[in-house]
Amino acid sequence: MNPLSTLQQSLIAKLADAVPASILLTGTEELERYSCDISGIRHARPLLVARPGSTGELSRLMGSCHRHDIQVVPQGGLTGLVGAAVASHPAGEIVVSLERMDRVRSVDAIDYAMVVEAGCVLERAKAAADAAGCLLPITLGSQGSCRIGGNIATNAGGFNVLRYGMTRDLVLGLEAVLPDGRVWDGLRVLRKDNRGYDLKQLFIGSEGTLGIVTAAALKVFPRPDQVETAFLALGSIEAALELYSRARRECSDLISAFELILRPGLEVALNSRADLRDPLGDRHPVYVLAELSAAGRIDLRGLLEGFLADAGDIVQDGVIASSRAQAERLWLLREVMVDRQGRGGPYLRSDVSVPISRLAAFVADALSALALSHPDATPITYGHVGDGNLHLNVIPPQGMNPNEMAQMIHEAEEVLFEVLDRHGGSISAEHGIGTVKQQAYLSRVDPVTLELSRRIKDAFDPRHLLSDGRIFNR
Repeated sequence: MNPLSTLQQSLIAKLADAVPASILLTGTEELERYSCDISGIRHARPLLVARPGSTGELSRLMGSCHRHDIQVVPQGGLTGLVGAAVASHPAGEIVVSLERMDRVRSVDAIDYAMVVEAGCVLERAKAAADAAGCLLPITLGSQGSCRIGGNIATNAGGFNVLRYGMTRDLVLGLEAVLPDGRVWDGLRVLRKDNRGYDLKQLFIGSEGTLGIVTAAALKVFPRPDQVETAFLALGSIEAALELYSRARRECSDLISAFELILRPGLEVALNSRADLRDPLGDRHPVYVLAELSAAGRIDLRGLLEGFLADAGDIVQDGVIASSRAQAERLWLLREVMVDRQGRGGPYLRSDVSVPISRLAAFVADALSALALSHPDATPITYGHVGDGNLHLNVIPPQGMNPNEMAQMIHEAEEVLFEVLDRHGGSISAEHGIGTVKQQAYLSRVDPVTLELSRRIKDAFDPRHLLSDGRIFNR
């Protein structure tokens, strides 16, 4: 047991009137576990970690922090990439982890809604919906560790956005604890409610800067009893966009995923695991991993086969999964590509979006600019065609020392963002701004948007005690 610092002793004494000491973690090893998100970038160790078990307990904790001017940052599953949920304030912060608030409160197949606490792991929430014959469509590579509160705080996207929308589109109601400890109760399953401002929308995508979401009412859908998966080869991104456009018109809005993968990304997956094979054999520049899903009396397989037969003028090769196991193997290529692309070291992870019609032109311009600025680096391009969200990542050449690598990553990001600006894109499609993308955001945001955003922050948190320094500078 490590001795408590004077500051830790003081914090515990200040919080003693609000919460039991048993929910406060102070050990060095314990604090280290909450000090780094999935990006691997280390910011600062929290002064302590609070793990409330209920909305009431969190309310009392935040009320005490407000009275004693204690800086707080809420934390979910630590799957973010922009430093929004780890301690970074110069004066020190306590982390509020929602991991103990993890219950699925209800799933209703008539309302087609579920109520779940913010600390619930996404995969568990999806399993609860599935057990009730429903589908919670938020689908992410990190769903085994990310938590519902974090999905809401970042307005998470994922594979199914083109059919079901972003997390914002799936939230019916929220419960949140405000920076001063008051509880805002907007936890309703109403589909229509036009009583004044829709306050829940302010919390969605706010990165924990306005309040701490404690529970959410989410839309669910009938669970599909048919899923068809196809891995298709095309000659260009333009051809992939044409295929997407046709599929939207001809597949009855049953497309649930339409993933773009360029050949270098597939090579990463194939070279990473000996048990993976190229599903098509011959090399192609562009691939699409498409999924259709449906419930009810629809011949989904026939629909997909007929569509692809008519698309033979642009689809060069392809395979339709003949079983669930084969479909999972096709999706494994996508998952392994993401997991293994950095060779275990740092690399530029981008999370950008452009208008769907600009995807091909943006990728061409970005790859050309990166080839000129950093010819020894390896770009890996993949993304979600249906929402214009691309991950154009850049892997440094082997043998660079850490300082050179950090400089190269910074320079490559600047090159990428300059191209993105020309195509009317966003520097953050899913993960938010946090602290990592703050400079890039502030250099691009228009003055009116910035002023209104600051006013919203001041209205909810006038003393800037909650997630201070995220999105905006101090």
